[in-house]
Amino acid sequence: TPLYSSAASDVYKRQIIETASVVYRKAVKERLIRGRSIQGVTAAAIYLACRQCRLAKSIEEIVQVSSASKKEVGRCYRFLSNKLNYFIPPVKTSQYITKFSNRLSFDGKTEDIAHKIFFGAKELKLTSGRSPASVAAATIYIASILSGNGRTQNEVAEIAQVTEVTIRNRYKELVERLQLIIYI
Repeated sequence: TPLYSSAASDVYKRQIIETASVVYRKAVKERLIRGRSIQGVTAAAIYLACRQCRLAKSIEEIVQVSSASKKEVGRCYRFLSNKLNYFIPPVKTSQYITKFSNRLSFDGKTEDIAHKIFFGAKELKLTSGRSPASVAAATIYIASILSGNGRTQNEVAEIAQVTEVTIRNRYKELVERLQLIIYI
């Protein structure tokens, strides 16, 4: 399911493409491309643009549609962000919740429950030092059970690109500390 309507989606896509183009042109102007593959720099510029526009895309997702390797894209991304002095805001857990909810075709109720679980966990400082993707995966998993849209840990793990063990560990922490009662 798309995150935005088609008109909004087109505007968002254009924004990311334009941001990536600006990054790439700056890299060319600063002569930062020499010795690097065009595919790697292009993929890194797209990833950097996604991060700047606060689109929750992983480097793996960018690599899947690129002919460059993950290692090459990662190196180019770090190089460009350092040399061009870009501040890249971290992806927020709430963005991952929305992304995973959409990928699992959940209704708004399930996503709302996941957000509420996340904000409760954040208040108790249960998210500190935890990967945003793993916390989002666990909250989505818990919300799916609570809303009656139960998904397996494996299904959520595949979408979130984390392990089932990670989801299980975050799940146990959240259920215990938030004192949630879950009937299975």
